[in-house]
Amino acid sequence: MTTNDKTMEFMQIAMKYLPEAKEELDRAGVELSFEMIQPFMNLFTKVMNEAYELGKLDGAGDKQGI
Repeated sequence: MTTNDKTMEFMQIAMKYLPEAKEELDRAGVELSFEMIQPFMNLFTKVMNEAYELGKLDGAGDKQGI
């Protein structure tokens, strides 16, 4: 899987939960706009890429009996 494919999957996951996040932010009195979301989406992508790589390493270790 390429980095672009992973990024698209991560964005789809984020968009799936965006309505729930918006509800929570609305309840907290925080206005949500695309301009405000973009830096957080970039951060989310970095976190998900790192988690993916960690999971890949863990899976490789499990296969080796580590």
